[in-house]
Amino acid sequence: MDVFNMEGVSFRHHDNLPFVLKDVDLSIPENGRTAVLGANGAGKTTLFYSLTGVYKPSKGEVLYRGKPVEYTKEGLTELRSEVAVVLQNPDEQMFSSTVEEDVAFGPMNIGVPRDEVGERIDRALRDVRMSDYRWSPLQQLSGGQRKRVAIAGALAVRPKVMIMDEPTAGLDPQSSMEVMELAERLHLEGVTVIISTHDVDLAYTWADGVRVLRHGHMIYGGDSEGFYEDIDNVLLSGLLRPSTFSMNREISSISGVDESPYPKTVSEYLAKFGGGNGVTGRIFCIPYSGGPVGDRYAEAVREAGDGARIGLYGTESRYAATDESEKIDFYFDGIDSCLSEAVLGRDSVLIYDSVYEPMVREKAGRLSVFGADIDMQVIG
Repeated sequence: MDVFNMEGVSFRHHDNLPFVLKDVDLSIPENGRTAVLGANGAGKTTLFYSLTGVYKPSKGEVLYRGKPVEYTKEGLTELRSEVAVVLQNPDEQMFSSTVEEDVAFGPMNIGVPRDEVGERIDRALRDVRMSDYRWSPLQQLSGGQRKRVAIAGALAVRPKVMIMDEPTAGLDPQSSMEVMELAERLHLEGVTVIISTHDVDLAYTWADGVRVLRHGHMIYGGDSEGFYEDIDNVLLSGLLRPSTFSMNREISSISGVDESPYPKTVSEYLAKFGGGNGVTGRIFCIPYSGGPVGDRYAEAVREAGDGARIGLYGTESRYAATDESEKIDFYFDGIDSCLSEAVLGRDSVLIYDSVYEPMVREKAGRLSVFGADIDMQVIG
């Protein structure tokens, strides 16, 4: 089932102005990871405003779960109780003076009981590493910090659909990785996640499918490879091919192998092109769901042996491992880093929030498509 559909949607701000969206047909699958791509001015933000009912189409219709969006107070309140949006400029959606008040705004506005609001604030601020700023005035925060507060406010609503407009813009590399971890967690919890981004490498690695806007027209919808195969279309859309996609084309041509299957991560690229000569290492996994990790960490390190590298994935495990001062080699992107170690024939230890268990298994299983069967052993 699609969570959103657009049927012939056009939009302009005034009758005398040109259309920003032009006859857009769009479908967004439920519980999918969809990236909306396009150059500046292509219409991505206007598309998001149209999905959330901020803009009413000049022509055409927007449907949410098969029903037309109702542009009444009641209809829009119901829509926004299930659909959260994080805008590219966080100042456009901040309505309070302190961090706590701003994160509380969304859940209180949809009627969440006051005692539960506090719990939601705690979790959301922890997820974006802003707990220490709970009582801070918003005007004293940097742009990147305000972006993280805006994401926390959206998380506190606990939406069924999360829309993020350029979610990593203005963030440092570590914060950007944490935001995408959150996007993965939401997806695993059954939330439909839609992002816009200029980062084609991020979109290629993360998204199940892409939708591409050019000058207000929806010119492509489908899997990433189908779009990037057409270089003229890519360049006319103001984009470039992802680096992994380009490298796969070049090395496949040189090696005389098929471009398919298409590697999207470092570990898949190494597996396809023989990084470990077919001999794989083991990954000792520690799913984390609370409490100390010391005993399981020590057992995993003993099993993996001296020199084994340690990776983390997820906010909770990162906090726990840091608090216990364990030796960590990969604080971010630990899943792919440990899979790369395995492809290269080396053992490693991976500590991750338990919610990511299906993702860890899926990524390891996908490596078999590229000829690498990974031995994963769960500790505890």
